[in-house]
Amino acid sequence: MSQKHDLLGGALGKVESLVMGIAGTAPAFSVAVTTATIVATVGVLSVGSVLYCGLIMFGIMLAFTHLSNMRPHAGATYAWVGKVFGPGWGFFAGWGLLVSSVVFMVSATIPAATSTLVLISPSLSDNVNWVTFISAVWLTVITIIVTKGIKHASYTQLILTAIESIILLAVIVAAFLKYGSHPAHPPELAWFSIFSFTPATFASGALTAIFFYWGWDVTMNLGEETKTKAANSGAFWAMVNLIIFFIIMMVVVLIVMTDSEIAQANTNVLYAIADKLFPKPWNYIAVVSTILSTVGTIETQIIQFSRCLFAMARDEAMHPRYSKIHPEWQTPWVATVVIWFLGIVLLFSSSYMPSIQAILASSIQAIGLQICFYMSLAGFACAWHFRQKITTSPLAACSYVIWPLMSAGFMVFVGLYSLPTFDLTTTCIGIGGLLIGLIPFLMGRYRIDKSATTKIYDHS
Repeated sequence: MSQKHDLLGGALGKVESLVMGIAGTAPAFSVAVTTATIVATVGVLSVGSVLYCGLIMFGIMLAFTHLSNMRPHAGATYAWVGKVFGPGWGFFAGWGLLVSSVVFMVSATIPAATSTLVLISPSLSDNVNWVTFISAVWLTVITIIVTKGIKHASYTQLILTAIESIILLAVIVAAFLKYGSHPAHPPELAWFSIFSFTPATFASGALTAIFFYWGWDVTMNLGEETKTKAANSGAFWAMVNLIIFFIIMMVVVLIVMTDSEIAQANTNVLYAIADKLFPKPWNYIAVVSTILSTVGTIETQIIQFSRCLFAMARDEAMHPRYSKIHPEWQTPWVATVVIWFLGIVLLFSSSYMPSIQAILASSIQAIGLQICFYMSLAGFACAWHFRQKITTSPLAACSYVIWPLMSAGFMVFVGLYSLPTFDLTTTCIGIGGLLIGLIPFLMGRYRIDKSATTKIYDHS
């Protein structure tokens, strides 16, 4: 029997929050899946793209942490944007996260499946049907873990992230030792220079680079289940670590591999690097790290989706049925089952696309657009809500207003500039996914208005 209860308050501390933030971005997964795409788009300027998008995302992180001081909330952006700009904007900020999380179930589970098949049956790793089936298995297993409780999920993340970090550190050290003296791409300061970019190259690289960082904000959706201030601390240090890590990893990719090798590696860039660094079977450690990273980020996205949907349903912005909490595990189990079901449907629907690469390319770009939408709203909300800070001190003005506002503006620029470059599939997923939100939004308004009318008549 399920009923409405509170989430398990104070279950996570600073360390768990930090690990959740790092795991949410899935370092190994992000490098493995998106490196070929960003290098094909902007070449060696991928390093600069990752750096500057990290600074943009840092501004959004500041916005989230300041807004969370109003009140830790499972809905995060949905709640804070709604408080500042009104319930309509809040709903669509939350909806943007929900849609991107569902699409991500395809982007994430497919690499987990292909990496799994590389280990057990390499000949099947490009077979769309087998990849789809294994993806569904992974999604089901991870959903069960998340549903069983936030402590189970956090313990799983601690183990996965520790092993992943050790493997990635070994790859980084081996790369500089073996290729530092004769790199495939000799490092240059131009890689980091903002003047190396045109508006077109910056926007093109940024939409993919933003995808690298997405996921850290799960710490904010876990605010009600985290000890006081731990979520803010976890988000801050996760972002610092991620910016440094992604810059180093992009340099590693470029010094170890040629452009043609990166393109040929496709979504297995880490394995291709490890194959050049380590003898068999040690090269498979990269495959293991990708699997662990992918499993970790699927878990955090399920958590993020379920907490946001739970919060919206609790406020009756979505149907109240989604706000049910399991009485023993204290998790929003109905909302969790929803993302599992939608993920399975989307997975098998995408299996009709001609190739795995086509599936990933469309979903990653669509998610990038949706990230720009809901995160920019958080940046604007922070700048507006704390606008009086502009006159208090330079540090407060920068932290509360200027940096979040500039980050939000850059995200809007990236989204709008990239939109005309999308193909029909990507546009339908990216824009169509957001527009579908009009249906539950209007249904929610009707339900609230009807409830208010009923109460008036009952009172009479």
